[in-house]
Amino acid sequence: MLIASPVRQKPNILAEFLTCLAQLETAGLAVEYAFIDDNDVLSDQLQAFAAAKPQTTILRGMENSHYYQCNEQTHFWQDDIIWKVARYKDIFIQMARDREFDYLFLVDSDLALHPKTITHLVSLGKDIVAEVYWTRWEKDLIPLPQVWLGGQYRLHALQTGEELSPEETAQRQNNFLRMLQCPGIYKVGGLGACTLISAAALRAGVSFRKIYNLDLIGEDRHFCVRAAALGFELYADTCYPPYHMYRESELSGLSQHKELYDYAQQRPSPRLMLAMLVRNEADRYLEKVLTHATRYVHEAVILDDASTDHTIAVCRRCLASLPHKIVVNDEPGFHNEVALRKQLWDLAVETKPDWILILDADEVFEDKIVDVMPHLLRSPHFDAYYFRLYDMWTEKQYREDEYWQAHKYYRPFLVRYKPGYNYVWQETAQHCGRFPISIASLRGATCQVRLQHWGWVRPADRLEKYYRYQKLDPQAHYGVREQYLSILDPKPRLLFWQEEE
Repeated sequence: MLIASPVRQKPNILAEFLTCLAQLETAGLAVEYAFIDDNDVLSDQLQAFAAAKPQTTILRGMENSHYYQCNEQTHFWQDDIIWKVARYKDIFIQMARDREFDYLFLVDSDLALHPKTITHLVSLGKDIVAEVYWTRWEKDLIPLPQVWLGGQYRLHALQTGEELSPEETAQRQNNFLRMLQCPGIYKVGGLGACTLISAAALRAGVSFRKIYNLDLIGEDRHFCVRAAALGFELYADTCYPPYHMYRESELSGLSQHKELYDYAQQRPSPRLMLAMLVRNEADRYLEKVLTHATRYVHEAVILDDASTDHTIAVCRRCLASLPHKIVVNDEPGFHNEVALRKQLWDLAVETKPDWILILDADEVFEDKIVDVMPHLLRSPHFDAYYFRLYDMWTEKQYREDEYWQAHKYYRPFLVRYKPGYNYVWQETAQHCGRFPISIASLRGATCQVRLQHWGWVRPADRLEKYYRYQKLDPQAHYGVREQYLSILDPKPRLLFWQEEE
C-alpha cells in the first residue's frame, strides 16, 4: 500500500496528522509513504517522519498558484489551487501504477486517523471506499460529511426527473445523514480526502484531472464521475471516523474524539446478550436462528414457555459454545404476552450485559451483521438500533400489500442496557412489543442490515397463527382484524428478496 498526501499545512495540525499516520495498524500490509511538500519552506516535520520511516518519498511542490487561505470561518479554494492539488494526486496515482501497488490510500493532511483505518478499509474488499468524517464547512453550520449522493454536494436521494418539495428534500437529506451516523458501509455518489483505491481502479484509469465538459467544482467530483463512468461503485464507511482538524481552534477537541473512539484501543469489547422467548420451536427455525446468532453474540438467555417438544435440547446444543441460561415455565403464558416479555427482560438484565438483542425464534439477520455488529456495539453515539423486518412468505419471497408492510418501518431489536434507567412497558396482553416502550427516549439509529421473518413460510404455520389470533384476540383489540383475516389469502402479493449492499 502507498499512503500519500499533498501537504501544505500548519505545523501543529501536521504534527497530529503525522503522529496518527505513524500509529496506523498495518498487519498484513507492506506500507510506503509519499508526500508532496507544498509548503513555502520545506517541512522539517516531513523530513523527520521520513527519517523514522525509511520507505518514504518526499517530492517538492513546484507549481505557483494563488495563496491558499483558510481561517476560523472556512477554507477558500481558488480554481488554480484545486487543479494543482488534482495534479499532485495524479502523481501519486501514477506512482502507484508504475510500482504496481495493490492499494493507494489518499488522505488529506488535516485528518487524525484511527489506528484501524487502513486495515479496516482493506477488509471491506471495495475498489474505491472512503472513511467518513464530519465537518462544519462554515463555522455556524451543522457538521456534514465529506461524502454525498450526487451533483456538486447533493445529500438527498433523487430519481431522474423527480421533483421534490422543500419538505421532502429536507426529509431525504435527514435520512441520508442519519444513515451515515450508523456504523456501516454505504454506496454513495461522491467521496474524497480519505480514500482507498484498489489496483483494479488504478489500472482502469481513475484520475483527478478535469473533465472538460463537466461544470462541477472540485477535483474529487471529477474523480468520482470518471470512476463511475469506468464502472466502479463508490462506498463510504462509517466505522472509524477520522477527526477533521479543519480549524486550529478544533485541535482542542482531538483528545476527546480519540477517547470517544478508543484510539488507544484499551476498552474491552462490549458484551452482547441474546434474549429469546421460545415455545415448541424444535422442528421449525430455531436451530438455524441460534446457529447464526452464535457468530456475533457473546451470551444468551432463553425463556421457554412450557414447550412440549425437544426445543430445550436444540437450545442447549446450539448454544454449547456460549455462556447461556435456559429457564422453563411450568405453564404456557402466551395469552398474556407482556408478562412473558417482562420475565425475559428481567432474566436478560440479571448479568448486566452491555447490550441486549431480542430475537424471536424465527428471525434471522443478513450475514453482514457478523461484520457490522462489533461496530454497532462500540459506537459511542447510540443506545438503540432499529431494523427492518421482512415477512418471508416463501424461502425467496416476502409479502408486501396493504396489511403487510413491516419492512417499510424500523423497529428496535438491539438496545444498550442502562442500569438505573426507568424501563416502562406497554401493558397489553398481545402485541406489547419486545422492549419496554420507554426505550423510545434513548438515542437511536436506523441500521440498514435487514432481518428475515421466517414464521410465515410454511402454510401450516400460517394456519396455526391464524387460529391463535382468533383465539387470543377475537375482537382484534390488539391488532388489525383485516390483517388477521389476510393471513390465509390464497394469492398474496409477493416480492423477491434481493441481496443488497
